[in-house]
Amino acid sequence: MTIPSQATQAGPPEGAAGQAPLLETRKLTKHFKVGGALSRRNLHAVDDADLTINRKEIVALVGESGSGKSTVARLLAGVYRPTAGEIRYQGRPLTAMRGRRQLLEYRGDVPMVFQDPFSSLNPAYRVSHGILRGLKLHRHDLNRAQRFEEALRVTEAVGLNPAAEILERYPYELSGGQRQRIGFAQALAYRPKLILADEPVSMLDVSIRIGLLNVMARLRAEEDVSFLYITHDIASARYVSDRLMVMYAGHVVESGPTEAVLADPKHPYTQLLLSAVPDPRAPLAVTAEAAKGEPPRVIDPGPGCRFRWRCPLAIDECATVTPLPRPLGPGRQAACHVATADPVPSARTTPVSTSDTKAGADAQPG
Repeated sequence: MTIPSQATQAGPPEGAAGQAPLLETRKLTKHFKVGGALSRRNLHAVDDADLTINRKEIVALVGESGSGKSTVARLLAGVYRPTAGEIRYQGRPLTAMRGRRQLLEYRGDVPMVFQDPFSSLNPAYRVSHGILRGLKLHRHDLNRAQRFEEALRVTEAVGLNPAAEILERYPYELSGGQRQRIGFAQALAYRPKLILADEPVSMLDVSIRIGLLNVMARLRAEEDVSFLYITHDIASARYVSDRLMVMYAGHVVESGPTEAVLADPKHPYTQLLLSAVPDPRAPLAVTAEAAKGEPPRVIDPGPGCRFRWRCPLAIDECATVTPLPRPLGPGRQAACHVATADPVPSARTTPVSTSDTKAGADAQPG
């Protein structure tokens, strides 16, 4: 079954002219020290990432495992501190926030839904515990009765009925899809402006993934919530997102409107991702380009394009100069020395389908 280009519940993002983005990053960088106490080696998880999310917008961050997607989410959630760069929320740097109250307000506005629905809920407590505890922490205006009413509301909002019965269950009594919906309900209880969804459907059966994606689209339409949707699944990104950002080895290599990027990918890595998505009507095959090269080098990588070892279009400049994102059309950017604004001939003639699961090979565990 071929999926439409976007969820029917989704609508165009809203934003007044001249209004600051809901959240943006400038040259966001995160390095992790590796080796012993005397080691000077650093793993470059994220380097110079510029990201913008507007109000009522769903942005998909796509890339293979180890590309830095989840690190970006944890930086935005405040789990990690950036090595360099800046995160701005509603035009204000996060570093300007002082005190526990301001940090709680931000984390209530920008909560996170985790990948694993089986470990994100405490098995010792009923489902209602996490929602009510979060409400008590972030919604001081509600009394005990109002908190329970709000828990019922958000549980129904994510499609779980009867809500009162669901809230009384323990996590082991729910399916994986139901647990992940509870994760969205917990985030929604804070009245967030942006939800960071870190591969929320990757551990679920294909048959129930569309339902979770529709929940995201409906929450955007009905609750005015924006999403950063992190995934390696191009099919689901196309289904639900307005804009697409592609990461490789810690760099954002391409960005733009989802349909435009998928119809005419500019960066060779984006082209490789699309060529790796299986066509259900064609025999399974691995192209020469997909099998070429080696995993990206992210430990003290040095200058140059990190995709050059796998790139069929690499030139001498790619080995010495790190490409910077540059405009290649309306709303389009690509960090590539050879990419042009001209349309790229595509070997793919069929739309991405629901049977498309993983895009790209796992370069590193993570």
